[in-house]
Amino acid sequence: MQRLFGDDAPSRADAVAPSGAPLATRLRPRTLDEFVGQDRLLQPGSALRTAIEEGRPHSMILHGPPGSGKTTLARLIAESSSAAFEEQSAVQAGRAEVRAVIERARERLSTSGTRTIFFLDEIHRFNKAQQDALLPAVEDGLITLIGATTENPYFEVNSALLSRTQVYVLEQLSSAQIRTLLDRAVHRGECGTRTVEPEALEFLADRSGGDARTALNALELACQTAGEGPGSDSVTLAYAEDALQRRALLYDRQADYHYDTISAWIKATRGSDPDASLYYLALMLEGGEDPRFIVRRMVVLASEDIGNADPQALTVATAAAQAVEHVGLPEAQFALAQAAIYLSLAPKSDATKRAIVAARELISERGADLPPSYLRSSTRKRGDYDNPHKRPGHVSPQELMPESAIGRRLYEPDEAEARLREHLEEIRRARGRGS
Repeated sequence: MQRLFGDDAPSRADAVAPSGAPLATRLRPRTLDEFVGQDRLLQPGSALRTAIEEGRPHSMILHGPPGSGKTTLARLIAESSSAAFEEQSAVQAGRAEVRAVIERARERLSTSGTRTIFFLDEIHRFNKAQQDALLPAVEDGLITLIGATTENPYFEVNSALLSRTQVYVLEQLSSAQIRTLLDRAVHRGECGTRTVEPEALEFLADRSGGDARTALNALELACQTAGEGPGSDSVTLAYAEDALQRRALLYDRQADYHYDTISAWIKATRGSDPDASLYYLALMLEGGEDPRFIVRRMVVLASEDIGNADPQALTVATAAAQAVEHVGLPEAQFALAQAAIYLSLAPKSDATKRAIVAARELISERGADLPPSYLRSSTRKRGDYDNPHKRPGHVSPQELMPESAIGRRLYEPDEAEARLREHLEEIRRARGRGS
């Protein structure tokens, strides 16, 4: 199997990485058994695992965050087949390079019957015309395309190309999975005779943002730096911090600090302090918190602490939730920050929360009475329901509460909902139920 970077530079995709290559490259797994992460995609019997095990590759788009294994999977797929392997990055390649790959694939197929796998990294960097140049070769089976992208392919890849490929979504690696890779590097002697303190490994696993490449290359740098230190033969937390250019945080997603920090964010945002809100948001993001956990609290706060004082707050929060699902981190941090600032500066009101709590307490204490007969679909007689649309101002004096709840006021707008309070009083007076 060949890997061609140019007309005269063939090499094998499964060749051992040179000793001078980065640690992440040297440690790249060569079998599925060595691969860490993506358990859902690679579960026994799955389409992707079957394609690898049986050596029957198909065109696909691998979508996932940096360091999640896209390039490694592409190489494993190529190594399992008898196809030639060509690799290009859309950052550097253009239509000319793509045409050259296709021409070599055509010649290879006609002379030896060998098919070609074309791995195109950062495929979202190709414009429409460049992506269109791939279509005939993919459709005819001349090349098997494996595109890799950190961006949502449904937004960045042409629909015509998407329809000819299978999209696989890779998940960010967990801290435990990255720790497995770091331990593997240490056990293989990648740090030489130096020992690596567990605190340093834990820090790199937690603070690498789910990016295996970042964690491994930081470990390599920490080992090199420790080796240059005076009389040092141990990679400490300080070396790991320096290599990753991040500080160790007192943040554990599984411990009390996880809840303490989101509590601090809620109280800071409720207290209308955007600086404090952003600080605790940044702390959670730096600590590797799940952005979906954060944005769920934003949606709750938008109704619980702002409500109808600014109904747009809920729209902003739910839009941030959609952004988290569509683009993920790191880009979603901007949507989260925008929402945090908006929620902090929005007028505050817990009237909605108090209203629904009061309504549920009333029903819990007294039970639920049937609505008046003229409101029920099963017992309403023709003409006994007073439709407000037939009244001036679209307001009817007809009683709408069940008998046991007549006169109870559950929603009491506060000063942040002054406009709603005035409007509600006007309606109550028009219905004959003024203060």
